[in-house]
Amino acid sequence: MSGKRAPAAPPQLPGFTYVDILGSGGFADVYLFEQQLPRRRVAVKVLLPDRMAGGSAEQFAAEANVMALLSTHPAIVTIYQAGMSDDGRPYLVMEYCPRPNLQVRSRSGAFSIAEALRVGVQVAAAAETAHRAGILHRDIKPANILVTEYNRPALTDFGIATTAESAESSGGMSIPWSPPESFSDDPESGVATDVYALGATVYTLLAGHSPFEQPGGRNGGADLIQRIEGQPLPRLVRTDAPVSLQLALERAMAKRPGDRFDSAVAFARALQRVQIELSHSVTPIDILDDSPLAEEDDEADGELTRVRGIVSIEPQTHPAAGQTRKRVDEVPSFTDAATTAMGTTGGAEETILRGGRAIASVPVDDTTSSTVQRARPAPVEDAPAPETPASAPRSRRALWIWLAVAAAALVAIVVGVSLLGGTPPPAPQTPSTSAKPQDPVSGIVPSPIDLAGTVSDSTATFTWTNPEPEDGDIYIWYPYTLTGNGASDSVDVPTVTLPVDPSGTTCIAVQLVRADGRGGDEERVCTP
Repeated sequence: MSGKRAPAAPPQLPGFTYVDILGSGGFADVYLFEQQLPRRRVAVKVLLPDRMAGGSAEQFAAEANVMALLSTHPAIVTIYQAGMSDDGRPYLVMEYCPRPNLQVRSRSGAFSIAEALRVGVQVAAAAETAHRAGILHRDIKPANILVTEYNRPALTDFGIATTAESAESSGGMSIPWSPPESFSDDPESGVATDVYALGATVYTLLAGHSPFEQPGGRNGGADLIQRIEGQPLPRLVRTDAPVSLQLALERAMAKRPGDRFDSAVAFARALQRVQIELSHSVTPIDILDDSPLAEEDDEADGELTRVRGIVSIEPQTHPAAGQTRKRVDEVPSFTDAATTAMGTTGGAEETILRGGRAIASVPVDDTTSSTVQRARPAPVEDAPAPETPASAPRSRRALWIWLAVAAAALVAIVVGVSLLGGTPPPAPQTPSTSAKPQDPVSGIVPSPIDLAGTVSDSTATFTWTNPEPEDGDIYIWYPYTLTGNGASDSVDVPTVTLPVDPSGTTCIAVQLVRADGRGGDEERVCTP
C-alpha cells in the first residue's frame, strides 16, 4: 500500500477495538483491530468515503463475496465478516498477517531457491482454485501476498478480480508484473494473464526485483512497458538456479499468451519438477474444486496434487478399530475413497471431502490415533483345543521310544555308507544372489567440451563438442561481461555466432540440456 496520503479516521465497529493503522491505499485503508469475541487481532479494510461513488462500493462488495468464496484455501487470506460502519463506510474483517509481505521481503534480499519454489507452488494452487471457481485475480504480485503467523503465503486483494470469461480491461494492474497484452490498444485478461503474473512474482522473489527492472537504471512505467513488450526475460544472475527453473519462468512469461502454461496448476507442476531435480521436499498443490480431478491430472503429476474429499470417522466402531493406516495392497482407489465413508491413503495423496467441496488437510500420521477413542474390543472366547492325531505319542515314555528308534536308524545309515566307501551327499546350498552394481553417475548430464572461439571481422564464432549426444539435446547459451550477463538463447547445434563485444573481448557460457529438461554444468570461454 502507498503512504502518499494520511489515512482516514478508523470507524467505530461494535465488538471491535481499534489498535493501529496498517496501511493506506488508493481505495481503502487497513487497520488493526482487536475483536472482543472471539478475542483475536484482525485486519479491517475500510473503503474511503470519497470512493463510494462510481461503482467502488459495488466493487468492494464483490471483493467480499469473492474472498468469502475462496478464503477457505490455505494460501488465500481468510475473511471473517463484512459490513457497513456507522458512518456509512463498507468494511471487511480479515485474517491478520503480521509478517512483512513478499514485496518487502524480496526488497530486503532475494529468496532461497527452496523458499521461492515453495511459495510459487502454494500461490499457484491458490490462483488455480480461483480459476476453477471462475475468478481471475488480475493483480498477482509480491505485495498482494501476505505471510501468516505460521510463515505461510496468503494471497489477498481480490479488489479488481473478475470472471474468467470476461475480457474487459484489467484496470488497476501493476505494470512490473503485467503481461504485454495488458498494454495493447484492446487490453485482454484471462488465465494466461494470471499465469504470467505468477511467473513474474516467482522471478521477483529469486532476483530481489521485478523481472524487467534494471537496478540503478531507468525504471519508469514507460521504460518497463517497453522492456516487457520487446525484450526477452533476463536470465537469473545466481549460480544456484538450474536451467530448468529459468526455462519454466520463460515459458510462464512468454510474450504470447498461447505460449505460456495453459493453467496455474501446470506452472505449479513445473516448479515441483524443479524441486524434484534439486532433491527438495515437494510442496503439495492444494486445489479447491467442486468435482474430482479430471483428465488433466495425469498419473505422473497427479500424485503431487491434493484435491481433498471428506473422511468420516464414527466415534464408536464395531468391531473395534484396527490399524490407522492400510497396507499398500489395501489402499482404495481415489474413486472408491470418494464414495466410501473412509478413504485416506496417507501422506500427500490423502483426500478429505467437506460438503462436496475438496479442500486440503494436514496429512494424517499415526500420532492422531491417540485422539480417537477406540471401541472396547469384544471378549475373545476360549477356542477349543485342536484334536490330537491318533498317531501322536500319548505319553513322555512313548516320545523317548520314538526318539531312540530314529537315532538308531540314523546311525545305521551312516555306518552303511562308510562301509561302502562312499561319502554322504553334500547338503544343498542356497544360491547366493547379489544386487547388480549401480552406476552412481548415470543420469548426470555432462558439460560441453572443447569450447573455443574465433574472431572474424566483427563477429565471434564459438564451437564445442557434446561428449554424450542424445536425441532432443539443446544448448542454452548467453554472453557475459564483467558487468553482468546477457539474454539467454538456445540452439540445437554446437555452434553460435554473435557480434564481437565492444570491449574487444567476447565471452559466452554454454550448458547442455536434455529433452527432459535436465541440464549439466555451464562451460565458459572468452575470445580472442
